[in-house]
Amino acid sequence: MPAEAKGLRKNPVQEIFWTRTGLLLLILVVVSGLTMILSANLDPGVGKNLVTAVATGTLVSAIVGFGQTLITATATQRAMLTPLIDESRQALRDLADEYRSMNREFFPTHVFEPTAEPNPALNRLMMQDLQNTRQYLFRGFSGRHAAARMLLSRSEWEFRAVVADPTNLSGISGRARYLIRHSLAGVDTDVDVIQARLLKEIRMGLIGLYLARSRCSRLEVTVIADPPLDRLEIFDDSVWVTLYSDAHAPAEYPRTLRFSEGSFIYNMERAEFGRISASRHAHHLVITPDLSRREFIARFEKITNSRLSEKQFGELTAEFSAFVREFSVTAELGS
Repeated sequence: MPAEAKGLRKNPVQEIFWTRTGLLLLILVVVSGLTMILSANLDPGVGKNLVTAVATGTLVSAIVGFGQTLITATATQRAMLTPLIDESRQALRDLADEYRSMNREFFPTHVFEPTAEPNPALNRLMMQDLQNTRQYLFRGFSGRHAAARMLLSRSEWEFRAVVADPTNLSGISGRARYLIRHSLAGVDTDVDVIQARLLKEIRMGLIGLYLARSRCSRLEVTVIADPPLDRLEIFDDSVWVTLYSDAHAPAEYPRTLRFSEGSFIYNMERAEFGRISASRHAHHLVITPDLSRREFIARFEKITNSRLSEKQFGELTAEFSAFVREFSVTAELGS
């Protein structure tokens, strides 16, 4: 429609010739031409003068009518068609703005399909969000990836996390059975072996968060019995939801959705995160940048209900460092 309107506005003459008025003007011109030819073949006299007068009058009428029609068509277009086109364009703009607003509120800005290895495009975009945020909220099983991201970045955040309780064996057993049921446990099918691995991941995640304390103005970890399956990462301008609950597409790294700030999902997940992290039944671990290793070990033992020797601390630190190196290579995040 805009192209047609543009053509009509620029060429009203073409519009004239495709109307009945244009046809009438054409008839007058043809009549005038024929009478002039007839007049040229007549002998001088009253008849010739009459025919010539008719031809001249018809031609003058055609010229005047053409000019008047041209002026009237242009004026009519300016008075009626142009405002209608402008109103239609404004209505289309308003409709497009409404659809964009609906998309922003209910639909993800990015969708990343399941992969067997970390998706470099996903991780680059998430690292950009992390770089531009002031507050970083994480909800997951162990917190290893959150700690790795912070160590691979160069900003400072207020960090809050919700992770699994290592003392709740039923929760860890449930996660192990889930991994086996969805073929995510690798070659291991023994529940005890997988539980031991999951427990080590939680312990390693806590060590990693302690190592990342220098990147945080405040770091608070909430330990709950059975966190939701889906991993959640909330930044100032976005929320990332990793769908471990999607049983139809089992993968080491499941389908991940990114929603923008102000969307329904963002507001809902942020409110839910606040509700879970404020639970009175959960354990809370506060890690400040100046927290010493001895103080952390004491708090670690209180949270995990198990002793941590200096040797074990060193082993877990080495394993976490190896995990960070491997993650940075596979996700193409640099060192």
